Amino acid sequence: MSVQATFAATLVDEWARLGVTDAVVCPGSRSTPLALALHDRLRVHVRLDERSAGFYTLGLAMATGRPCVLCVTSGTAAAELHPAVVEAHYARIPLIVCTADRPPELHDTGAPQTIDQEGLFTTSTRWASTPGVPAPGQEATWRPLAVRAFAESRHGPSGPGPVHLNLAFREPLGGEADTLPPQLGLHVAVPGTAPGRLRVPLTGRGLVIAGGLFPAPPDPGTVLALARELRWPVLADPRSQCRVVGTIAAADAIVRTGPPLPDTVLLVGAPWLSKALAGYVSEASRAGARIVVVDPWRQWPDPTRAATEFHHGDPDAWLAGAMDGARPCDGSWLASWTEREEKAQAAVAETLGTDLNEPQVARAVHSRAAETAASIVVSASMPIRDLEWFAPALPSPPRVFANRGANGIDGVVSTALGVAASEVNHRTIALLGDLAFLHDVSGLVNLPDVPCTFVVVDNGGGGIFSFLPQAEELGLDTFERLFGTPPSSDLGEVARGFGLTVVEVSELSELEAALSASPRTPALVRAKVPGRAQNAALHQALNEAVRRALT
Repeated sequence: MSVQATFAATLVDEWARLGVTDAVVCPGSRSTPLALALHDRLRVHVRLDERSAGFYTLGLAMATGRPCVLCVTSGTAAAELHPAVVEAHYARIPLIVCTADRPPELHDTGAPQTIDQEGLFTTSTRWASTPGVPAPGQEATWRPLAVRAFAESRHGPSGPGPVHLNLAFREPLGGEADTLPPQLGLHVAVPGTAPGRLRVPLTGRGLVIAGGLFPAPPDPGTVLALARELRWPVLADPRSQCRVVGTIAAADAIVRTGPPLPDTVLLVGAPWLSKALAGYVSEASRAGARIVVVDPWRQWPDPTRAATEFHHGDPDAWLAGAMDGARPCDGSWLASWTEREEKAQAAVAETLGTDLNEPQVARAVHSRAAETAASIVVSASMPIRDLEWFAPALPSPPRVFANRGANGIDGVVSTALGVAASEVNHRTIALLGDLAFLHDVSGLVNLPDVPCTFVVVDNGGGGIFSFLPQAEELGLDTFERLFGTPPSSDLGEVARGFGLTVVEVSELSELEAALSASPRTPALVRAKVPGRAQNAALHQALNEAVRRALT
């Protein structure tokens, strides 16, 4: 019997009691006690690359809304987790990150795979603990340690997020668990997040701007009900699940045309990526509008400093409470926004035509996911912007996930596989660019058998840079070398090498046909679209078409 095995089994037993179902394990010797305990009790996903494993775990937790355990060995294996821990910290995704460590007597001796791991993720965790090598007589502390790690990951003062347990183990690392210490039935009472009180009711001509939020966006029904009561338009981000028919989907293009400013703006969920929309809200604030931010995690989400009020509390309770005293404005305000949306969507559809281009890819993925009840995982840079700007409102929009905590392109392949692994009966469609796909290609090693289709927009490099001043200020050779960075690897051959089925499309009809297939195993659809300069010109043409339609 092994004290270390008993310690690890106790942690896992307590986490299972609290509702943890999944763990991701990377192979390594020093983590043997915990890896075996997880394998015996939870659904274990084995990944080879720790950096990829971190994002895979993040995808699992993102899709399920539950904390997931991540177990790695010591040394640089632990350091590889930092990008995913940072993303989980800013995106408020609950992870229980367990790094194995050498015992104290091996530190500062030149022992292999031994680095200083205490406080490795200090600025990006809700809580961290280094309990030391398990020893007899400590049994009463083991279950409380597991409970606190779980509770801190779900209910930290600033919202859910990652916790770090740095667990030292001595050799021998094998052995069986003895009788576990008794369950204590320990629970953590979480203080209620009372909704903030409105000093004055919502009145006048206003807008509701709805964004995504973890573990779930504010209830779409409640958001839409309040908007109906006020006769306000809802500008709906795809992650908000509010982008239903009747809401405003073309907000980015519409606000560029200079519509009248509102008296009040209500912001729920994460801010949009649209700089045009942020500028419009800032302009309204400078003109004296009331800018109300509902902020459940005390994140203070106001990068442009336009807010005039912050309300910390549960968004659904806050929205329901805001019904009291809400005074509807005149119907012409909502009607004018509805008319703008209809004209803008018509202008976008006419300008896009039937050619295959980047906005069309985003629209096709969004529509097909809705038709098949699939989830979307969308990459940063241009794919998430094309989805935000051009995906139309639908009767029943799909769930959309994205690594929007730190907004990096890393880890998207692994995150999508993690989301797909959590939804065994549903399909996941990942929308990402060529560089984002190659950036996380190690996530395809030992490819899990999950229904995930990667739709890769192949535009020959980093498309978003063509929208920035560098594209105009630098010579073509310098720009391409430092920013465009066209990949020299063939995407199709790379994907086939990892065992994916590959379909290459260059027509919109071909893309739609490829998305209509429902493979139960990982597949890649390579969408060959016009080059990056042409894409930037297309976006300008779309905005100009909407401007002409509305003016």
